[in-house]
Amino acid sequence: MKPLNGKVALVTGGSRGAGRGIAAELGKAGAIVYVTGRSVRGASTNHWPGTVDDTVSEIEAAGGKAIAIQCDHTKDAETEAVISQIRKEQGKLDILINNVWGAHDLGVEGKPFWELTLQNWDTMFTAGVRAQLAVNHFAVPLLRENKQALIIHTTFWDYGKYTGQFYYDLAKNALVRMAYGLSIELKADNIAVLAVSPGFMRTELVLKYHGADEENWREADDLQQTETPYYVGRGIGALAADPNVMEKSGQVFRAGGLAKEYGFTDIDGRYIPPFTI
Repeated sequence: MKPLNGKVALVTGGSRGAGRGIAAELGKAGAIVYVTGRSVRGASTNHWPGTVDDTVSEIEAAGGKAIAIQCDHTKDAETEAVISQIRKEQGKLDILINNVWGAHDLGVEGKPFWELTLQNWDTMFTAGVRAQLAVNHFAVPLLRENKQALIIHTTFWDYGKYTGQFYYDLAKNALVRMAYGLSIELKADNIAVLAVSPGFMRTELVLKYHGADEENWREADDLQQTETPYYVGRGIGALAADPNVMEKSGQVFRAGGLAKEYGFTDIDGRYIPPFTI
Protein backbone atom coordinates (compact mmCIF):
# COMPACT_ATOMS: atom_id res chain seq x y z
CA MET A 1 0.00 0.00 0.00
CA LYS A 2 1.42 3.35 -1.03
CA PRO A 3 0.97 5.82 1.84
CA LEU A 4 -0.12 8.76 -0.32
CA ASN A 5 -2.66 6.95 -2.50
CA GLY A 6 -5.61 9.24 -3.17
CA LYS A 7 -3.67 12.40 -2.31
CA VAL A 8 -3.20 15.30 -4.72
CA ALA A 9 0.05 17.25 -4.51
CA LEU A 10 1.43 20.39 -6.15
CA VAL A 11 5.19 20.87 -6.37
CA THR A 12 6.26 24.28 -7.66
CA GLY A 13 9.64 24.77 -9.28
CA GLY A 14 9.77 21.10 -10.24
CA SER A 15 11.85 21.12 -13.42
CA ARG A 16 15.06 20.16 -11.66
CA GLY A 17 16.82 20.11 -8.30
CA ALA A 18 14.90 19.74 -5.07
CA GLY A 19 11.56 20.18 -6.80
CA ARG A 20 12.18 17.28 -9.12
CA GLY A 21 13.38 15.03 -6.31
CA ILE A 22 10.40 15.90 -4.12
CA ALA A 23 7.89 15.41 -6.93
CA ALA A 24 9.42 12.04 -7.81
CA GLU A 25 9.24 10.77 -4.22
CA LEU A 26 5.65 11.95 -3.74
CA GLY A 27 4.74 10.20 -6.98
CA LYS A 28 6.39 6.97 -5.85
CA ALA A 29 4.37 7.18 -2.63
CA GLY A 30 1.13 7.22 -4.64
CA ALA A 31 0.17 10.89 -4.86
CA ILE A 32 -1.10 12.48 -8.05
CA VAL A 33 1.56 15.16 -8.54
CA TYR A 34 1.15 18.44 -10.38
CA VAL A 35 4.54 19.84 -11.34
CA THR A 36 5.02 23.49 -12.28
CA GLY A 37 7.96 25.38 -13.70
CA ARG A 38 9.04 27.59 -16.56
CA SER A 39 10.99 24.90 -18.41
CA VAL A 40 9.17 22.60 -20.79
CA ARG A 41 10.57 20.10 -23.25
CA GLY A 42 12.15 22.03 -26.10
CA ALA A 43 12.22 25.30 -24.16
CA SER A 44 14.30 25.02 -21.00
CA THR A 45 15.06 28.17 -19.00
CA ASN A 46 18.62 29.33 -19.72
CA HIS A 47 19.13 26.01 -21.57
CA TRP A 48 19.52 24.28 -18.21
CA PRO A 49 19.02 20.51 -17.93
CA GLY A 50 15.58 19.46 -16.74
CA THR A 51 11.97 20.38 -17.52
CA VAL A 52 8.58 19.79 -15.93
CA ASP A 53 7.94 17.24 -18.67
CA ASP A 54 11.09 15.32 -17.71
CA THR A 55 9.95 15.22 -14.09
CA VAL A 56 6.54 13.91 -15.09
CA SER A 57 8.16 11.27 -17.31
CA GLU A 58 10.29 10.10 -14.39
CA ILE A 59 7.23 9.77 -12.15
CA GLU A 60 5.29 7.90 -14.82
CA ALA A 61 8.22 5.57 -15.48
CA ALA A 62 8.07 4.61 -11.79
CA GLY A 63 4.37 3.82 -12.07
CA GLY A 64 3.04 7.12 -10.73
CA LYS A 65 0.73 9.77 -12.09
CA ALA A 66 1.78 13.36 -12.70
CA ILE A 67 0.73 16.41 -14.69
CA ALA A 68 3.12 19.06 -15.99
CA ILE A 69 2.04 22.71 -16.15
CA GLN A 70 4.25 25.45 -17.52
CA CYS A 71 4.01 28.34 -15.09
CA ASP A 72 5.99 31.45 -14.26
CA HIS A 73 5.05 32.03 -10.63
CA THR A 74 6.00 35.69 -10.81
CA LYS A 75 2.82 36.07 -12.89
CA ASP A 76 -0.18 35.83 -10.59
CA ALA A 77 -2.61 34.98 -13.39
CA GLU A 78 -0.55 31.90 -14.25
CA THR A 79 -0.37 30.82 -10.62
CA GLU A 80 -4.12 31.27 -10.20
CA ALA A 81 -4.71 29.23 -13.37
CA VAL A 82 -2.70 26.32 -11.91
CA ILE A 83 -4.92 26.15 -8.83
CA SER A 84 -8.05 26.49 -10.97
CA GLN A 85 -6.89 23.57 -13.11
CA ILE A 86 -6.28 21.40 -10.05
CA ARG A 87 -9.71 22.27 -8.67
CA LYS A 88 -11.37 21.46 -11.99
CA GLU A 89 -9.50 18.19 -12.57
CA GLN A 90 -9.19 16.83 -9.01
CA GLY A 91 -11.63 18.80 -6.86
CA LYS A 92 -9.10 19.08 -4.08
CA LEU A 93 -5.47 19.69 -3.10
CA ASP A 94 -3.92 17.83 -0.17
CA ILE A 95 -0.21 18.68 -0.31
CA LEU A 96 1.45 21.92 -1.41
CA ILE A 97 5.22 22.01 -1.77
CA ASN A 98 6.29 25.61 -2.21
CA ASN A 99 9.69 25.19 -3.83
CA VAL A 100 9.78 27.82 -6.60
CA TRP A 101 13.00 29.85 -6.38
CA GLY A 102 14.24 32.37 -8.93
CA ALA A 103 17.74 33.11 -7.64
CA HIS A 104 19.35 30.60 -10.00
CA ASP A 105 18.85 33.14 -12.80
CA LEU A 106 21.42 35.44 -11.24
CA GLY A 107 23.33 33.11 -8.97
CA VAL A 108 24.36 33.73 -5.38
CA GLU A 109 27.40 35.99 -5.45
CA GLY A 110 29.54 36.01 -2.31
CA LYS A 111 30.08 39.76 -2.11
CA PRO A 112 29.34 42.32 0.63
CA PHE A 113 25.80 43.71 0.51
CA TRP A 114 26.85 47.13 -0.81
CA GLU A 115 28.64 45.53 -3.77
CA LEU A 116 25.69 43.36 -4.80
CA THR A 117 23.29 44.52 -7.49
CA LEU A 118 19.73 45.25 -6.40
CA GLN A 119 18.65 42.63 -8.93
CA ASN A 120 19.31 40.17 -6.10
CA TRP A 121 16.06 41.40 -4.55
CA ASP A 122 14.11 40.57 -7.70
CA THR A 123 15.47 37.05 -8.10
CA MET A 124 15.23 36.07 -4.45
CA PHE A 125 12.18 37.99 -3.28
CA THR A 126 9.97 38.59 -6.33
CA ALA A 127 10.77 35.23 -7.95
CA GLY A 128 11.29 33.43 -4.64
CA VAL A 129 9.55 34.67 -1.51
CA ARG A 130 6.68 36.50 -3.21
CA ALA A 131 6.20 33.69 -5.72
CA GLN A 132 5.73 31.23 -2.86
CA LEU A 133 3.44 33.65 -1.06
CA ALA A 134 1.30 34.00 -4.21
CA VAL A 135 0.95 30.22 -4.49
CA ASN A 136 -0.30 30.16 -0.91
CA HIS A 137 -2.71 33.00 -1.64
CA PHE A 138 -4.44 31.09 -4.41
CA ALA A 139 -4.07 27.56 -2.98
CA VAL A 140 -5.11 28.05 0.65
CA PRO A 141 -8.86 28.41 -0.10
CA LEU A 142 -8.77 25.01 -1.86
CA LEU A 143 -6.65 23.44 0.89
CA ARG A 144 -9.08 24.70 3.55
CA GLU A 145 -11.87 22.66 2.00
CA ASN A 146 -10.10 19.49 3.21
CA LYS A 147 -10.36 17.97 6.67
CA GLN A 148 -6.57 18.18 6.78
CA ALA A 149 -3.76 19.33 4.49
CA LEU A 150 -0.05 20.08 4.39
CA ILE A 151 2.02 23.02 3.17
CA ILE A 152 5.81 22.82 3.04
CA HIS A 153 8.21 25.60 2.14
CA THR A 154 11.69 24.55 1.06
CA THR A 155 14.34 26.88 2.45
CA PHE A 156 17.79 26.82 4.02
CA TRP A 157 18.20 26.69 7.78
CA ASP A 158 21.13 26.12 10.10
CA TYR A 159 19.76 27.28 13.47
CA GLY A 160 19.83 30.94 12.55
CA LYS A 161 23.48 31.07 11.41
CA TYR A 162 24.24 33.73 8.82
CA THR A 163 24.53 32.15 5.39
CA GLY A 164 27.15 34.60 4.18
CA GLN A 165 25.08 36.28 1.46
CA PHE A 166 22.80 39.10 2.57
CA TYR A 167 19.87 38.65 0.17
CA TYR A 168 19.96 34.85 0.31
CA ASP A 169 19.98 34.90 4.10
CA LEU A 170 17.12 37.40 4.23
CA ALA A 171 15.00 35.48 1.72
CA LYS A 172 15.50 32.04 3.25
CA ASN A 173 14.66 33.34 6.73
CA ALA A 174 11.58 35.06 5.32
CA LEU A 175 10.36 31.67 4.07
CA VAL A 176 10.85 30.19 7.55
CA ARG A 177 8.83 33.02 9.03
CA MET A 178 6.14 32.63 6.35
CA ALA A 179 5.69 29.00 7.30
CA TYR A 180 5.48 29.92 10.98
CA GLY A 181 2.90 32.65 10.44
CA LEU A 182 0.76 30.45 8.22
CA SER A 183 0.93 27.63 10.76
CA ILE A 184 -0.79 29.90 13.26
CA GLU A 185 -3.38 31.23 10.82
CA LEU A 186 -4.25 27.75 9.51
CA LYS A 187 -4.16 25.79 12.77
CA ALA A 188 -7.94 25.82 13.12
CA ASP A 189 -8.24 24.38 9.60
CA ASN A 190 -6.00 21.43 10.51
CA ILE A 191 -3.43 22.47 7.92
CA ALA A 192 0.16 21.78 8.96
CA VAL A 193 2.70 24.28 7.64
CA LEU A 194 6.41 23.48 7.86
CA ALA A 195 9.72 24.67 6.47
CA VAL A 196 12.18 22.02 5.27
CA SER A 197 15.86 22.61 4.56
CA PRO A 198 17.78 20.36 2.18
CA GLY A 199 21.50 19.97 2.65
CA PHE A 200 24.14 20.56 -0.02
CA MET A 201 22.43 18.90 -2.98
CA ARG A 202 23.98 17.49 -6.11
CA THR A 203 21.48 19.19 -8.34
CA GLU A 204 21.88 19.33 -12.09
CA LEU A 205 23.29 22.85 -11.83
CA VAL A 206 25.70 21.98 -9.00
CA LEU A 207 27.05 19.01 -10.95
CA LYS A 208 27.38 21.17 -14.06
CA TYR A 209 29.30 23.83 -12.12
CA HIS A 210 31.75 21.22 -10.81
CA GLY A 211 32.07 19.48 -14.17
CA ALA A 212 30.79 16.28 -12.59
CA ASP A 213 27.92 13.82 -12.90
CA GLU A 214 26.36 11.09 -10.76
CA GLU A 215 28.99 8.64 -11.97
CA ASN A 216 32.09 10.57 -10.92
CA TRP A 217 31.04 13.14 -8.29
CA ARG A 218 33.10 11.40 -5.61
CA GLU A 219 36.23 12.57 -7.40
CA ALA A 220 35.41 16.20 -6.50
CA ASP A 221 36.52 17.13 -2.97
CA ASP A 222 33.85 19.83 -2.65
CA LEU A 223 31.05 17.31 -3.21
CA GLN A 224 31.93 14.71 -0.58
CA GLN A 225 29.15 15.71 1.84
CA THR A 226 26.49 16.27 -0.80
CA GLU A 227 23.16 14.51 -1.14
CA THR A 228 20.81 13.92 -4.04
CA PRO A 229 17.57 15.91 -4.32
CA TYR A 230 15.73 12.65 -3.60
CA TYR A 231 17.00 12.79 0.00
CA VAL A 232 14.88 15.83 0.88
CA GLY A 233 12.16 14.31 -1.29
CA ARG A 234 12.09 11.24 0.92
CA GLY A 235 11.95 13.46 3.99
CA ILE A 236 8.99 15.39 2.66
CA GLY A 237 7.32 12.14 1.61
CA ALA A 238 7.69 10.89 5.19
CA LEU A 239 6.18 14.08 6.57
CA ALA A 240 3.27 13.89 4.12
CA ALA A 241 2.54 10.32 5.23
CA ASP A 242 2.86 11.07 8.97
CA PRO A 243 -0.62 11.07 10.56
CA ASN A 244 0.74 13.22 13.37
CA VAL A 245 2.39 15.85 11.19
CA MET A 246 0.17 18.55 12.68
CA GLU A 247 2.25 18.28 15.84
CA LYS A 248 5.23 19.56 13.83
CA SER A 249 3.42 22.56 12.34
CA GLY A 250 5.31 25.84 12.47
CA GLN A 251 8.73 24.23 12.83
CA VAL A 252 11.78 23.94 10.58
CA PHE A 253 13.29 20.55 9.74
CA ARG A 254 16.49 19.57 7.98
CA ALA A 255 16.75 16.66 5.58
CA GLY A 256 19.37 14.85 7.65
CA GLY A 257 17.27 15.17 10.78
CA LEU A 258 14.22 13.79 9.01
CA ALA A 259 16.30 10.85 7.75
CA LYS A 260 17.30 10.00 11.30
CA GLU A 261 13.75 10.37 12.63
CA TYR A 262 11.98 8.43 9.89
CA GLY A 263 14.74 5.94 9.14
CA PHE A 264 15.43 6.51 5.46
CA THR A 265 18.62 6.98 3.45
CA ASP A 266 19.60 8.69 0.23
CA ILE A 267 19.13 6.68 -2.97
CA ASP A 268 22.70 5.39 -2.71
CA GLY A 269 22.05 3.97 0.78
CA ARG A 270 23.97 6.67 2.63
CA TYR A 271 22.81 8.59 5.69
CA ILE A 272 23.96 12.19 5.31
CA PRO A 273 23.89 14.28 8.51
CA PRO A 274 22.22 17.69 8.42
CA PHE A 275 24.31 20.18 6.47
CA THR A 276 25.92 22.88 8.58
CA ILE A 277 27.68 26.10 7.66
